[in-house]
Amino acid sequence: MILKERTKPEELQLLQALKPRMELEEKDAQNLRTLEKGYEGEVQFDHWFTNYRAECLIINDLLLEVNGTLFQIDSLVITQDRLHLFEVKNLEGDYYLDGDKFKTAAGNETKNPLHQLNRAETLLKQLLKSLGFYTPLEPHLVFVNPEFTLLQAPLKSPIILPSQMNRFMKNMNRTASKLTGKHTKLAEALLALHVKKSPYTRVPGYNFEMLRKGVICGSCGEFLESFERKRIICRHCDSREEVDSLVLHTVNSFVILFPDQRVTTTAIYEWGDSTLPKRAIRRVLQKYLTVKGEWISTHYE
Repeated sequence: MILKERTKPEELQLLQALKPRMELEEKDAQNLRTLEKGYEGEVQFDHWFTNYRAECLIINDLLLEVNGTLFQIDSLVITQDRLHLFEVKNLEGDYYLDGDKFKTAAGNETKNPLHQLNRAETLLKQLLKSLGFYTPLEPHLVFVNPEFTLLQAPLKSPIILPSQMNRFMKNMNRTASKLTGKHTKLAEALLALHVKKSPYTRVPGYNFEMLRKGVICGSCGEFLESFERKRIICRHCDSREEVDSLVLHTVNSFVILFPDQRVTTTAIYEWGDSTLPKRAIRRVLQKYLTVKGEWISTHYE
């Protein structure tokens, strides 16, 4: 049972919403690519883990704090006799371990994901002890990309390579698991400690005036221009998208970037650079959102 679904990180949502509307600096563009790659790998991991058949409780994207130190857990799986701590990586290419250093085949050193896993394991053990839980903890470093190779991989390690994933799952399914109230109590305790907003979000400064306005094509990501009664045609990819969908996508990007501003017909009209008629915006807002306030104070949530 999944107790906490995986959601797209706030930082990733913000950068994706900003990308077509401002020129990102290289460091921000690189951060966006890294976040997209990581999230793609985590979704791939989730799909693979649906093959697990035994009773378990799954908590995804868990951000916890121990003695002022924050640490992230990609996936925590609670089974009858242990906790499985999963760190997921979506790297591709050839890598190798040189002592405690993690390097590309060309010899360039990069962050060692084993260090990240060890850190999460150590801190989680401390947290579990403080909560009075002494369930064994088993860490796993999963490389989900089939184009990844770890040359000279150690025989005994928490590493699961792409070629080992199916065998690992078969072994997991051989062990029966029956959950009790103590497992639920542990899960609830961890969920209660989840830090909802990460203080490490890195997003460039922006405001409404400096961002490019317009309606963005859901197929190619370019700005749309021509409008028909029920659809808008993208001159870049010739795709046609329903007005309802376009209004909702435009509202979504507005809410992501300006969570403290009210959603009004005028605000979305300006955000869409007058591409969508006000009457269409108002109709969609009334259809899919809840009306709040009256007259000039009318807005939608």
